[in-house]
Amino acid sequence: MDAHVTPSRVRGRARAPPSKSYTHRALLAAGYGDGTVVSDPLDSADPRATGRAVTAFGGAVEWDDDANVARVEGFDGRPGTPEDVVDCGNSGTTMRLVTAAAGLAEDLVVFTGDSSLRSRPQGPLLDAVESLGGRAESTRRNGRAPLVVGDGMTGGTVAIPGDVSSQFVTALLMAGAVTDEGVAVELETELKSAPYVEITREVLADFDVETERTDAGFRVPGDQSYRADEYAVPGDFSSMSYLLAAGAVAAADGEAVVVEGARPSAQGDSAIVEILERMGADVDWDREAGEITVSRSHLSGVEVDVGDTPDLLPTIAVLGAVADGDTRIVNAEHVRYKETDRVSAMAEELESMGASVTEEPDSLAVHGDRTDLRGATVDGRGDHRLVMALAVAGLVADGETTVRGAEHVEVSFPGFFDTLEDLGASVGVE
Repeated sequence: MDAHVTPSRVRGRARAPPSKSYTHRALLAAGYGDGTVVSDPLDSADPRATGRAVTAFGGAVEWDDDANVARVEGFDGRPGTPEDVVDCGNSGTTMRLVTAAAGLAEDLVVFTGDSSLRSRPQGPLLDAVESLGGRAESTRRNGRAPLVVGDGMTGGTVAIPGDVSSQFVTALLMAGAVTDEGVAVELETELKSAPYVEITREVLADFDVETERTDAGFRVPGDQSYRADEYAVPGDFSSMSYLLAAGAVAAADGEAVVVEGARPSAQGDSAIVEILERMGADVDWDREAGEITVSRSHLSGVEVDVGDTPDLLPTIAVLGAVADGDTRIVNAEHVRYKETDRVSAMAEELESMGASVTEEPDSLAVHGDRTDLRGATVDGRGDHRLVMALAVAGLVADGETTVRGAEHVEVSFPGFFDTLEDLGASVGVE
């Protein structure tokens, strides 16, 4: 499916979808327990994959669109052995979180996913599960799915790298709470995407599960129970970033874009507000009301460290293409291990739209002074975040921009193009 975007001016109010990160964690936390109503969940492809895994483990997830809830029956801490292979689709978060959960199973669980997911590294998590008394193997012996996991992980202390994926830490903390011994995670390297672990700890606390920071990393005591009658999912700042960027580069004269649902939480991607401010955007966040207002502004390039906010790289790259001067996105090597290599992908697709960029192993520079965006046919590469960022670029490019793979926004922001159109953008999907 293709999206066709032509230069537009946007205005009005919009609401970004609920947080994908919180929805994943809430569904699995509810699965570890004995029953929870998850309100305002993100009902999209990735959380559905986590819901399928909870069901395969012996729980049940009922999505009620009318009531805007997911009713979860849990598997009471210890997952059962699924009747079939568990397909995680394109969801890396699902695979990593449920891999540690499967380490608790008495028998063996087999996980697979689509071609993109089967290319993503899982090795450190597999090694960790084995160190904690479980079994965890890659069928191709390359640290990538398909995976075989189980044999009753008991807990203990494990050392893992922190610079591959914070989801490894999240997975071990969530599973460790119900092990006999608990789990202490010692980080061998600096932790990237650290705010995502704080999201996990926030969700676990809401389910009455204790965790703690240690000098070496994190620890979760064992023999705990997950308990929550209801859990409400906050709005998603990763998804808000595209709407805020659209307002900053394409709002109509004298008007603004107001993004609703922006209540404070542990989400690292709320940094998009501070990044826009540093670039000179006219942006205001009413935290009590949960609303962010942004107007079209004269932007200047800045340096942004995305060590903790990898999902913002595509948005920042587009802002940099519109800004004066250079925008340098640094500490970005781990962003290469997402649904696609987002560093190279954004460099190549923005170049095809006339941007001047410099790609290094751990950084991406966008030279706004040497950039005049023009419409082109660009490839979203099966990555929802690339699709949305490139669509925003199309709002200010000269001529029509065609974004291939538009359907992938269903992963995190169903209705994204409808939302853009409601704000006044000239966009069509076919």
